[in-house]
Amino acid sequence: MKYIVIVPDGMFDQPLEELGNKTPLEVAHTTNMDYMAQNGSVGLVRTIPKNMRPGSDVGNLSLLGYNPQDYFTGRAPLEAANLGIDLAKDEVAFRCNFVTILDDKMKDYSAGHISSKEASDLIDALNDQINEKNVRFVAGKSYRHLLILKVRNPKEYLEIKCTPPHDILGKDITKYLPEGKSAKMLLKLMERSKEILVDHSVNTVRIDLRENPANMIWLWGQGCKIDLPLFKNKFGVEGAIISAVDLVNGIGKLAGLEVINVPGITGYYDTNYLGKAEYALQALKNKDFVFIHIEGPDEAGHNGDFKAKISCIEHIDREIIGTILNHFDKNDDVRLLVLPDHPTPIALRTHTDDPVGFIMYGKRIPIDDAQEFNENTAKEKGIKFENGEKLMEEFITRYI
Repeated sequence: MKYIVIVPDGMFDQPLEELGNKTPLEVAHTTNMDYMAQNGSVGLVRTIPKNMRPGSDVGNLSLLGYNPQDYFTGRAPLEAANLGIDLAKDEVAFRCNFVTILDDKMKDYSAGHISSKEASDLIDALNDQINEKNVRFVAGKSYRHLLILKVRNPKEYLEIKCTPPHDILGKDITKYLPEGKSAKMLLKLMERSKEILVDHSVNTVRIDLRENPANMIWLWGQGCKIDLPLFKNKFGVEGAIISAVDLVNGIGKLAGLEVINVPGITGYYDTNYLGKAEYALQALKNKDFVFIHIEGPDEAGHNGDFKAKISCIEHIDREIIGTILNHFDKNDDVRLLVLPDHPTPIALRTHTDDPVGFIMYGKRIPIDDAQEFNENTAKEKGIKFENGEKLMEEFITRYI
């Protein structure tokens, strides 16, 4: 049996007046998802435990069958794992965004989706000019990077209250700066970053091109080293993961999944959708399981761009889901599972912890009477799984 999980990050939404009180998913042309709904099972699953902050870190851990309440310590260690960083016991990793601040307000959580090359130059400048033995910055992709601190008491740093920058778009940042006993170090680094970045050549060019400059770092999502049981030991299948996002690939590495690098994937609207499907099918020649994550709908949600969200959903349906469905015959030993990790509503521009809908389709999967896949049809079926771990167990081990 082959198992394929497709995760359009943040796809679920809320009705919008601009769309006639429909959601982007309801408006989007999704022939393939609707076909799966008509020939498979539809329902809701709770991916975010009620006492945890909704995010792709918690959501994707859950979807891969790991209870976040048992394993999650923070977002940054997942990204560190993908970058090959083995955190020591006295180290704490923080997510380090390049952001654009204007008049003390969070104008852009991504510094205009700065390129990885530009960002790498800025990370080098931070390391060169801050130059403290217990502080190091590590380049990731685009606006997503890491700060690694070597500290005497890591627990104190885990207790600092930090706010994700995408949660405070347009808001006064002074109300959301890190707070806590050990926050002084973070505040010092964030303030110092403004001095280093403001006149850097990368930013002078971006300003000349009327692009948002990376004029400050924003620190959040801290955590210590995470250990996960291997996916193959937990579910009995060898697998691979495909994503442009470090934290998702980091979960995959920690779970023992092979990270498949696809040319042209960006973590944004312009990603190589078809390439993700083609490389997933290639991986399934040697693997039994592949997890495909697509960031675009989430980015559109954060940007408040319903047109982009509709476009991303349609690309996913046509180029990823359609390509995979067309590759297999109806009676092949294959199962597909499509669902977001959490909602990212356009109106809110951030994540919510509401349950998300799923479609499960394929060999020996029971057939409901749904005619399409969207927020309403999933709600009609109700919550079928209280967490992602139970959903993954059902998907892989039941109906064999």
